[in-house]
Order: sequence, then structure tokens, then C-alpha cells
Amino acid sequence: MITTLTLTSILRFSTLGGLAVLLAGCSMGSMFGGGAASNADLQNAAATPEAVAQAQTSALPVIATECPPIKVRRGGEAMYYYGSGRVGDAKALQYQGVIDETSRNCVVSNGQITVNMGVTGRVLLGPAGSQSSVNAPIRFAVERDGQAIFSEKYTLSVPLTPPSQTAEFVKVVENVTIPYLGGESITIWVGFDTRG
Repeated sequence: MITTLTLTSILRFSTLGGLAVLLAGCSMGSMFGGGAASNADLQNAAATPEAVAQAQTSALPVIATECPPIKVRRGGEAMYYYGSGRVGDAKALQYQGVIDETSRNCVVSNGQITVNMGVTGRVLLGPAGSQSSVNAPIRFAVERDGQAIFSEKYTLSVPLTPPSQTAEFVKVVENVTIPYLGGESITIWVGFDTRG
């Protein structure tokens, strides 16, 4: 029994050793077309403009793997309206608006991201407020690598029905298309825009 196992082990090792010697005898250079000379040729090779154009037209579009984030623009998270120019006087506050939540979803197809984006918020009457309706100016924008590629302001009429001192609003913007080339930094912004 011991003799058979020893003989089997010796045969396995001798077979593996012979295979290793044969592989060592092969030249990697000849296997890949001549070794150092081929590497030099590859370093100096340049594609023709025609070959580059053909590769670009046959390449598949880059696919975005994530929906761009949606963020509330700094300073746009709330709005305040004071009567008689008494800005900052809590007793003169007629109404204020706040953004509660944001949301977005995306569909990626043919090198484009199609986005639906939305915001919910509230309008609240202040101590000096008696409005039955308040306009909430909301701006959505999409920024790609620091450049605005979409920006739209929407004025929402928010009714305040007595005796309620507060009312909610919802705004959804659908089917905004963002061209996606690959590697861009894209951000969706939302916020109150009270500029004229």
C-alpha cells in the first residue's frame, strides 16, 4: 500500500515537473508577436481619424448608474413676508413658507437621464397675516459640472381657508431630460425664489 502511494506521488510530481520545463522553454515574446519589438511598435502606434470616428459611432452610450441628488438651495429653504417694510420684526410677519420634503426619480435611456422631481412644503400665516391665498415661488434647476442646464420658476397659489392658519403645497415637474456623457457631476436644486 505504501509503495503504491509513493509511486503515484512520484509520477504526479514528475509529470508536473515536465510540464513546467516545457512551459519555461516557450518564449512569451513569440507567443505575443515578438516581445520587445512589438511593445515598441505599440507605444508608437496611433489610430487614424477614421478609426477613431468609427469607434465613437459604434460605441454604446454611457449609462448613468445613479439618479442625481436633489438638494434645497441654501437660502431657499424658507421665505418670509413682512408688512410695512418691517423686515425681521416678528409682530409684522404676515406669512412664511417652508420646504418640508424633496423627491426625484429617474429613467436612463440612450445616454439621457429623464427626471421627475418634486417638493412639498407649507405656508403659515404670521401675527400680522390675514391672506386667504399666498403665492409660493418655487424654482427647480439642474446643474451639470457647475453649469445650469435647466432652470424654471413656478408660482404656486396656496389657498388658506379660515380658520386654518396653514396650508400645504406640492409641486412636481416631470420629464426633464439631462444629456449624460459620462462622469459629469449633476445636482438637482430646489428652493423658494422670491426675486422679482
